Amino acid sequence: MLGPLLGCIAVLLLLSTLIARIRLRWWWIRSFEFPRLQIALLAGVCALASWMLLEPGKWRMASTGLSLLTLLIQLRYIIPWTRLWPVQVKSTHEAPSNQKITLLIANVLTPNRQADKLLSMIEQYQPDIVLTLESDQWWQDQLDQALEDKWPNSVKIPLDNLYGMHMYSRLTLSETEVKWLIQDDIPSIHTYVTLESGDRIRLYALHPRPPAPSESEKSLWRDAELLLVGKEIHRHPSATLVAGDLNDVAWSRTTRRFCRISGMLDPRRGRGMFSTFHANYPVLRWPLDHVFVSEHFTLDSMQRLDAFGSDHFPILATLCYRPTRQNEHETPEASQEERQEASETIEKGKAETQQT
Repeated sequence: MLGPLLGCIAVLLLLSTLIARIRLRWWWIRSFEFPRLQIALLAGVCALASWMLLEPGKWRMASTGLSLLTLLIQLRYIIPWTRLWPVQVKSTHEAPSNQKITLLIANVLTPNRQADKLLSMIEQYQPDIVLTLESDQWWQDQLDQALEDKWPNSVKIPLDNLYGMHMYSRLTLSETEVKWLIQDDIPSIHTYVTLESGDRIRLYALHPRPPAPSESEKSLWRDAELLLVGKEIHRHPSATLVAGDLNDVAWSRTTRRFCRISGMLDPRRGRGMFSTFHANYPVLRWPLDHVFVSEHFTLDSMQRLDAFGSDHFPILATLCYRPTRQNEHETPEASQEERQEASETIEKGKAETQQT
């Protein structure tokens, strides 16, 4: 009985791996892109158990072979987000402090009321910019009271639909716009930030709707929002940061395409996954909260902070504006076919109405 059991497990793991490669946007298909690490670990355990526990024969050969195939496919996706891979964003060395910018990004979880823990972390780390997602009027009241003196420049979008967004900055913000790119209940913040050095950089704060049964039946609208921002960055190249809860993992087809369309780099590549969700379930975690940078930046430090009652961990990143080092980076580029597909996705996302 053990042979058929392990064989069935191996087949199921391989099927779950292959489903993620299907080019359809239904939420239940796209959801298989998330647990790649978990599937890889299960496949490794299944291969080891099959080899050690089964007698030589067809069941051992089949279950071991299928499990190893699954493991290899999954590793192809996740290894770039480990220390086994070269870093994509170069590390900062002896850079002027006035060219650095520190961002703290936190999806607060709207019903969470443990604001004191988050505010304590903000006070401890003193970021230049605080970005909160899912923040409603109650969260705005807590943030205003604690942050308005030291972080006087702000953008406030209190919403009760889990897509509220707040930005507090000690640095000057200019040409700030709140845009509703694809869906009229999902905001995004577009602004310029003036560093202490006087240099201006562009910052996008995003929180698109996830493909999930209670949220959206397809990933179309999330994909369209990311690709729309990516195309805008490509059309107007300059020093740019993109931050937020993108409701997508770093290794997904959409996020990797966003990087190629925009030319943005992922500072986690070669350093670690920095998985921020789910804070309460260690075995079910993946990187949903992101900071992407243009080739003009180097990375000073990046860390996942402690839980504070939300289902997301906050993430803290210090970046340095170093345009003299941009040639050290290998900027990803999209093919003409990918750019055409991105345009079609954006148009479809704008035209199609969500049913969920």
